[in-house]
Amino acid sequence: MRLRHLILAPLIALGLTAPQGTVAQGLFSPVITVNDAAITGYEIDQRTKLLSVFRTPGDLPALAREQLIEERLKAQALNAAGLQLNDEGTLRAMTEFAARANLELDQFLTILAQNGVDEETLRDYVIMGIAWRDYIRARFSSRVEVTDADVDAALGQSTTGSDGIEVLLSEIIIPAPPPQAASALATAERISRLTSTSAFEAEARRVSALPSKVNGGRLDWLPISNYPPQFRPLLLSLSPGEVTPPIQIPNGVALFQMRAVREVPRAPEPPAAIDYAAFYIAGGQSEAGLAEAARVRARVDTCDDLYGVARGLPPEQLERDSLPPEQIPQDVALELAKLDPGEVSTALTRSNGQTLVFLMMCGRTAAGNAEVDREQVRSQLISSRLAGYADGVLADLRAAATITGQ
Repeated sequence: MRLRHLILAPLIALGLTAPQGTVAQGLFSPVITVNDAAITGYEIDQRTKLLSVFRTPGDLPALAREQLIEERLKAQALNAAGLQLNDEGTLRAMTEFAARANLELDQFLTILAQNGVDEETLRDYVIMGIAWRDYIRARFSSRVEVTDADVDAALGQSTTGSDGIEVLLSEIIIPAPPPQAASALATAERISRLTSTSAFEAEARRVSALPSKVNGGRLDWLPISNYPPQFRPLLLSLSPGEVTPPIQIPNGVALFQMRAVREVPRAPEPPAAIDYAAFYIAGGQSEAGLAEAARVRARVDTCDDLYGVARGLPPEQLERDSLPPEQIPQDVALELAKLDPGEVSTALTRSNGQTLVFLMMCGRTAAGNAEVDREQVRSQLISSRLAGYADGVLADLRAAATITGQ
């Protein structure tokens, strides 16, 4: 059938289906409109309850509103495309959804009902996910190409089933070209004695040369295996609030403060080798150097793209290496620890600060990937890249929409 009468007409006109009964009329009054399509208080309440059953973290009413707004935009695009979904496909999708929780569909629906969630709420949630996925695949799959190099890079992110450690750090790098080396080291020695996170963050905002200075040097959770082997014992020896001794790197001094440590059930396997590229830009971290780095960043998505940027330039301006972590220069290894494949750092310099290092992570090669299904990895990468197209389409729809009552 036509996606329950083209999902799409009832969704756009009335919002998600609601049961009849003695619910106050006001509950079904429009709270938000998206291009004149209504979202009711009932829908927001139902989605909030559904997210609660899923144990979704965060502000659930706000997240429910955001999801429903996005779904109205998606529904309008799907309706225009005339996408169809039959009842059999809907039932199969709901059954698969329940199976993720190791439940039969009837069991899952019973749990939802016990938490005040109607079956139609789950049905509409699942239908939208399937319809949108199929729409994006039909529209963009011909544009997505995953190379063997992409698969190799992704394999470097594989995980083992063992427990592991993640660390929550804050960072500072103090510029230390030769004329300032002694002063920078003295500042670093003073900061290394701090035990207050707020004091460390204040120092990061004041003296750090890293982009993270704007948020006090705070990093997100990272696997300890991302860091060079020689640094792991040092980092793990820190108690929360403690700071490493000054770590001297080319043209700088680095410091890390431990904020927290946690165990995770699936630990990334320590990489056997790290594939990375360094493109050198004249001007260091001057306005001109950073502007050129931004121009290069806009042209590249992967390390392979840097070869096009470097075409016609001296060969030494682009270096690409795949090395065991312990053989990577110390400052480079510390920056790479924070990057995923395709991400870039412009925190490092060479030639006494006169040359900017455009550092790009290409991939981590983990041991033990010989038995991995490469085609499965390729499929996962395709899905990930299609998700990027989906985000772009949704952003365009939202930019062109008239939304009231947010």
